[in-house]
Amino acid sequence: MDEYYIEGGFPVKGTVKASGNKNAALPCIAAAVLTDKPVTLRNLPEIEDVSVMFDIFKSFGGTVTKLAQNEYTLQLKTVTGCEIPPPLSQKIRASILFAGPLLARYGKASMPPPGGDVIGRRRLDTHFLALTELGAQVKINGHFLFTANKLIGQDIFLDEASVTATENAVMAAVTAEGTTIITNAASEPHVQDLCKLLIAMGARISGIGSNILTIEGVKELHGAEYRIGADYMEVGSFIGLAAVTHGSLTITDINPLDMRPIKLAFNKLGIRWEIDGTNLTVPAQQSLKVNSDLGGMIPKIDDAPWPGFPADLTSIMTVIATQVEGTVLIHEKMFESRMFFVDKLIGMGARITLCDPHRAVVTGPSTLHGSELVSPDVRAGMALVIAACCARGESLIRNVYQIERGYERLVERFRGLGVQIERRSVR
Repeated sequence: MDEYYIEGGFPVKGTVKASGNKNAALPCIAAAVLTDKPVTLRNLPEIEDVSVMFDIFKSFGGTVTKLAQNEYTLQLKTVTGCEIPPPLSQKIRASILFAGPLLARYGKASMPPPGGDVIGRRRLDTHFLALTELGAQVKINGHFLFTANKLIGQDIFLDEASVTATENAVMAAVTAEGTTIITNAASEPHVQDLCKLLIAMGARISGIGSNILTIEGVKELHGAEYRIGADYMEVGSFIGLAAVTHGSLTITDINPLDMRPIKLAFNKLGIRWEIDGTNLTVPAQQSLKVNSDLGGMIPKIDDAPWPGFPADLTSIMTVIATQVEGTVLIHEKMFESRMFFVDKLIGMGARITLCDPHRAVVTGPSTLHGSELVSPDVRAGMALVIAACCARGESLIRNVYQIERGYERLVERFRGLGVQIERRSVR
């Protein structure tokens, strides 16, 4: 159980490249199950979650070959098993993404309930709804067993716009007999990345980027090469780091279109940036003052399915709000336990009122003080790192495995920007 030692109060400065989108990488790895030909993925982030997905892929008889940094070829010539090993499934929620591809190619998938972040109830009902609509049978007895003699295209209305359920349904439908229409589909950039990879593999998908996807089943898919898009959650984290440390930062290799919903929320906190092509620059001079709504009303930053503000950045925005003059309401609608990490910020000196599991009122600016902290999940963990970077004094953050599941070479990249951070091994 390694930990981070951080001395706060140093403004960041420099240039950093955006990593590949973690939430796109994981379903794209699962999609390689759909063909016996090689699938090459570029710009894959070198993180723990990707490593676990590789191990699951190899457990089915697949091979993973590293071609270069962030570039891998996956191939599953023959499926030798359809059961996800329990230790791997329990490490990562994205293990459920193998259900659709295994059903499509092998007709069977078996796994224990998936693990991942503990941020409240994360229902799987939508996965079961979509896959059973396509012709799968699901047995649940402390274990999930999916079987199907044949998958047949259907007109499916999802009961919620679940990202992973949409991805599972799409992967199951691409080789199903007939046409599948998925309404109330998730449309996040990572869902779009998966669909574009599948098209490169020979799938027929239309409506990408909308909430209605139409998939015309094909007999088989072939190999392909695909480059994963930028991780806009990581980009948002770096923007927050620059703002609260009063630093200046250029982030390269971003997708400007992905930043539009995020920009609206950051603007409410007085944070601006400039985009030149695929480079985003956060200048040192930021107002860091809440922009009130019309009539002087307290503004709200709330998450929603894409193209709304992404839920994974609400933890980051909460930390930023502690350093901004004024009051703002953070409303996390999608996960009932994600906001509980604010007690750690309060212990550092933040002025936050937790109204209920979903809403927190933040008044700033507050002087944060270094503290001993424990990372509860990927995004809250990064939020605590950012808080430690702008705090007075020294902070110790434990359970950093949770953070490194989603952020590539965090210590190395932060140190390159002037952050005083060390990774220490605990025996």
